[in-house]
Amino acid sequence: MSKTCKRRLYLASKSERRIEILRKLGFEFTVLEPRELEEPHGDFKHLVVSNALSKAWSVSDMVDYGCIVAADTVVVLDGWVLGKPKNYDDAKRMLKALSGKWHLVATGLAVVLIPERLQFTTIEETSVKFKTLTDREVWFYLSTGEPFDKAGAYAIQGYASLFVERIEGCFFNVVGLPVKALYELLKKAGIDMLDYVRLRTS
Repeated sequence: MSKTCKRRLYLASKSERRIEILRKLGFEFTVLEPRELEEPHGDFKHLVVSNALSKAWSVSDMVDYGCIVAADTVVVLDGWVLGKPKNYDDAKRMLKALSGKWHLVATGLAVVLIPERLQFTTIEETSVKFKTLTDREVWFYLSTGEPFDKAGAYAIQGYASLFVERIEGCFFNVVGLPVKALYELLKKAGIDMLDYVRLRTS
């Protein structure tokens, strides 16, 4: 294939939130479901980058000429990495631990170019402060079902927005895809994200 042809953009993700962010912005891309399992332990900066790269490379054999984007997000509280809760009790424990405290949300981004097999990575960090949660608020949030597939057991764009007092940094990072950081990382890889926007005419 000619190198002058625009690369196809791929998102290696199972996350509805990441897919929705890019779609709402009008980006043209193809979703590929990553096959690799995520590492459950380790230093959070290494962890999110390693997981993002693992997701990107796991779909690389499906791409002939393209740019693969992947991301991995964790919540870090006092050096303790919070992934997705295993069950109800785990989600409850996480929410009670976050209550009244600042925590860090870290997302590793990976961009892989095919067929060159070049990779580029970066990390985005955002600080978030929860209000002190009452038992009723914890019960309510758990009853919504929202925490169970989210890192740190909450979704800032959902009902958890009722409990977030302050945020310092990128809001989209807390949702799971820091678009400004992705834009800059793609530019570093020689990809202009603006070339993939389908502008609305009405």
